Amino acid sequence: MRGEILGVERRRLWRDEDKLEIVTSVGIGGATVTQVAQRHEVTRQQIYKWRHERKKKGL
Repeated sequence: MRGEILGVERRRLWRDEDKLEIVTSVGIGGATVTQVAQRHEVTRQQIYKWRHERKKKGL
């Protein structure tokens, strides 16, 4: 059975510094998670996941 390539996978690797900047920009100037996610071209769920990971690490 042969597989087909249907598209290019869109996966980016984020540096910890970039994640921190994105997560902490929520709320600045009234910015919502949705607005920040759109600005940085990530999903809201990704921001919530990064936020959860930081809390889990105690940061």
